Amino acid sequence: MSSTLSGFASQLRHELCARNAAFASSNKLAYVSSYGAVPVIVYAPQADGLSHGNFFDRSYAAILKNPQWARRLEKIHAQARRSLPRADRAWRELDSCMSSDALLMNIFCCPGVRDSPQVASMLGTEVTEIPELGWRARVPLANGRTDRTEIDMKLGPLFVEAKLTEGDFQTREKSVVESYRDLKAVFELDGLPRIDERYISYQLIRNVLAAHAAGASFCVMADARRPDLLEAWHAIMRCVRHADLRTRCKVLTWQELSSALPRRLRKFLFPFCHPEARFLRRRTSVFKCAASISAYA
Repeated sequence: MSSTLSGFASQLRHELCARNAAFASSNKLAYVSSYGAVPVIVYAPQADGLSHGNFFDRSYAAILKNPQWARRLEKIHAQARRSLPRADRAWRELDSCMSSDALLMNIFCCPGVRDSPQVASMLGTEVTEIPELGWRARVPLANGRTDRTEIDMKLGPLFVEAKLTEGDFQTREKSVVESYRDLKAVFELDGLPRIDERYISYQLIRNVLAAHAAGASFCVMADARRPDLLEAWHAIMRCVRHADLRTRCKVLTWQELSSALPRRLRKFLFPFCHPEARFLRRRTSVFKCAASISAYA
């Protein structure tokens, strides 16, 4: 099963690498390719400091004006030393074309997106909500303390976990997962997927617990071409005891969300064409992460 699931991520990764290589070259952007059989495109800010190959221009301008958002740009790329060429500037995680956080910020930091009634309706939020990125949920532990892990985004009463080419939702030791205060109250433990003494999809378990503790909602955002992630999500949801909490949990694909985005942003993120076709003649998404809109519109 694991080889089948990892195949979806690998296939998407190959596609994104190919599209980004063509996009970066045709637009003469500042970038490097990682070492390895499937080179990942990693972008640097342009010389003017006002644009970045991995970001939609309006989103990037808004990020630079918001100190909390801008701090996210500074997180160092963990694999840079062994996988990327040296540069005068340290490589950051959000420079990578594989970054789901960068995709999330491209969308929700773009002016007009959080003011869209259609987006708010999809997410069950208010149009005035401002994204809080890397939010500390402080999920209660059985010992009276709280955990220190981050949720990708908080948008008012909604918590969001964003995925793109990540392999899975992580696994954790039984002792870690069972240290959460509300685990038995929220989940049917016997049904939660495990491998030996490790729980599968730890991030989903933790974020559902966070939503329960805060009386919030929780949404997984993933690519429609990742049925493995969608299957993992449903496996966790089947174990949630209470119908009220289940109704506050949802999944939304980037493709579904794209239909509610501003036209220019949608063109940047979700091109109609394949890498060898005419999309190279226009500015399209460095993520190239969605299938043709015509396939699901």
